[in-house]
Parts: sequence; structure tokens; C-alpha cells
Amino acid sequence: MPNRREFLRIGLGGFGSLSLPQLLRLRAAAPVGERPERTALIVVWLQGGASHLETYDPKPAAPSDVRGPYNSIRTTVPGIHISELLPQHARLAQRFTLLRSMVHTGFCHQQGNQQMFTGHPIQELKQRPDHPDLMTITHYVRFNPRRSLPAYVGVNPIPYIGAAYLGQAHEPFVVTGDPNAPSFAVPNIGLRSAQEVDRLNTRFQLVRSLDQLRRQVDEMERRRGFDVFQTQALELLAGDRARQAFDINQEDPRIRDRYGRNNWGQRCLLARRLVEAGVDLVTTSLDGSLCGRVGNWDDHAVNHHIFDAMKSRCQYFDQAVSALIEDLHQRGLERRVMVVVTGEFGRTPVISYAADSGSGVRQPGRDHWPRATSLLFSGGGIPSGQVIGGTDRLGGDVIDRRVGVCDFLATLYRHLGIDADSRAVTDPLGRPVFLLPQPGQAIPELIARR
Repeated sequence: MPNRREFLRIGLGGFGSLSLPQLLRLRAAAPVGERPERTALIVVWLQGGASHLETYDPKPAAPSDVRGPYNSIRTTVPGIHISELLPQHARLAQRFTLLRSMVHTGFCHQQGNQQMFTGHPIQELKQRPDHPDLMTITHYVRFNPRRSLPAYVGVNPIPYIGAAYLGQAHEPFVVTGDPNAPSFAVPNIGLRSAQEVDRLNTRFQLVRSLDQLRRQVDEMERRRGFDVFQTQALELLAGDRARQAFDINQEDPRIRDRYGRNNWGQRCLLARRLVEAGVDLVTTSLDGSLCGRVGNWDDHAVNHHIFDAMKSRCQYFDQAVSALIEDLHQRGLERRVMVVVTGEFGRTPVISYAADSGSGVRQPGRDHWPRATSLLFSGGGIPSGQVIGGTDRLGGDVIDRRVGVCDFLATLYRHLGIDADSRAVTDPLGRPVFLLPQPGQAIPELIARR
């Protein structure tokens, strides 16, 4: 018997008189495990591609030209070892699961980011995607213009991905700057007086009146999208709930200390505050000065001395991510909220050497390696204290439980309560486009316990 995706494909080919909504209503009514509660997702993104060998998949028995200077350490889960650079992770291993066998074909950053979050096998160097990513699709599917909080927030958002043809209304609400800075504030959130709110309402009513005079029949769809954006903006500006959620200064100073009084720690803390307040999707990129000279995890020898850079940045990374995991569990959010920590790919097993492009000093590095990427998953009600998949003795190729990007995305969609196997969105030509370009299977070990 054909599955829902196959049935819809048959329908699209053989029933040309049916509209897309009619075809989508023909999906089988059997449940697919969609979750009744409103689940949330936090993606902690390591732009540039963090080395799996210096984080979640160390190879201490490999030759010296592969293993690097750092050892592995035991965790609280027998048999699971990670890099010695992550001692606070090791203490919490019973609260996360590692996937060591993600594989894709995006050898550059644009390709890697877009493959990871759209599932499309992009090979060109495109600054923006042709297809919407998982977060913007989820925002689109769950869209409610009356929300008092944004559904999707990018705390220093992930580059090279976006809403594509779904439109700007489904892009993230962008937060930039350093949440650890005393002057940090999120603009366009929460007016503080009744007079400001009254003035804002008057301006919006005037704009809407003028819009009615200009509106033409062929502009209705475009104007409707703009009206939705206006409504959202009004809710953010006039409401107090959003201002409180984004105000990190309301947090207990001891909690702020636990995350680390630095940019990365406070970004992760802000992510927790937002999902706790009701935001569905938060992405945060850990980049900038804490990464080193070029501001990211792209540890070619011309950019960074990889081992010095990893030792420096991992102290902040380790503290921030472990605090986030621990905090979500202590607040009882570990079933509703899933955390994913990853970059767009791993790094080459064999260490390379080149002159630093700044100082000219010869130093070690690792290059792009999408043939083996490690990811951390925590929360979402999934079983924890596991390792899924594995790489060979050099960390170069997957030898156990190869996982593709559509499997990764299917796992996240399932957590978010979206049937990615049969759901479609409409492209600018009116054609239905499946959420996954190829069928994906949710990773069994990462499916929530019922």
C-alpha cells in the first residue's frame, strides 16, 4: 500500500483538476505520532564547522597526525568518552545523546548550512537558499499572527538559510549584540508607557487607512502578507510579555553566572528564557571574538592554530551548553524542548599545516569534512545517555548507522509535531513542494518516549 507521500504524488500526477488544498486533504487520516503539546527547539550553532575529534568523537588511539594533543575522558555514562576539553559535558552525559554519523555532500559553509536545514543537496555557493529551511517552515505551519511573542527568534541567527519563497514574515525575529553587555537591549520590544502605545495604535490605523486607498486586486496577496507583519509588530511593540522574556537582567544573577558571564553563555541563557516564555524556535550562533581571530569555528591552518583555538573557546562552550542542558532539566522543560548542538560539518582527520594569514606563523589546522559530523541532542523527551553511530579509527568515515540530512530533519519535524513525509508547501509557481526532498526516517533513538 503506498504511503502518504506516494499517494500525494499519484494525486498530483493523475488528478489535475484538484487543487492543492483538496489534494492535501486526501492524506490518510491515520496518526503519525504528532505530539499534542506545543514543543520547542533550540539550535546551538557552531558556524564554520567544529572539529568532531576535539569535541564529541575523539580518537586517542589514532596516529599522531590525526589525534592531536588532547585525550578523551570518561563521562558519567559507562563506555561514552568525549574530549577532555569538555569536562562539564562529561558530568551531564546521562542527559544527552550523541550522534556521530551524520553525512552530507556540502563541502562549503553555504552548502553545509543549506543541506543541513533544507535537505536539498545544494552544491552551488548560494548566499541565500532556494528552499525554506526547517525553522521557517515550522514557523509557517504553526503561524499565528496574534501571538504576543515571536514564534521564531534568531539570537545571532544561523547564516545562509532563510524563508526563501515563504516570505519575510516567516524569517526569524533577529537579536544581535552581546547579551552580556550592560547596555544590551532588544529594539522594537515592549513600549513602556500607555502614551507610547496609544501613539503607536494611531499610526497603525492611519497606515491601514492609507493602504485601503492604494490597494488593487492584483496586490491583495502581497498586502495581506504585509498586514500580518504589521499585526505581529504591533503585538511586539505594545505587549509587556515580550519585553519581559527578552530582558535578561531579570534573571537570577546566580543563574547568569552558571551560564558564564560572556557572550555565548548569555546567548544560551536568553534562548532558555525565550522557550520558557513560549517561543517555539530559537537558534543561536556561538561565534565572534570568543572563537578566535576569524570569529568562527572554521579551523583551517590559515585561520587558527586549531588546538590553541579549541582549548580557548571550549571553556566557554562547555560551560554554556552544559548550563543550558542542566537548566532545562531543572525547570521541567526537558520533554517539551529539544536542544541540538552542531555545526555544518566536522573537520578532516589528518592535521594540515600552513602559515597563519595574519601572523605568517606556520601552524596546525583541520579542513572541511562533511563525511563525518557529530551532533548533540538533549531534551525533547528522548532517551539519553546514548551514542548513535560511529566513525572509523581515524574519525574519517562513518562505519555504523550512517544518517543523512533528511533523517536529521525528519527527526526534528517529528519532535515539532509536523508530518514531513506528506506535508507540502506551495512555491511561487503554485506547485506543491514536499518539506523533505527525499523521504527521511526519524532516528529511532531520538524519538520521544510516550
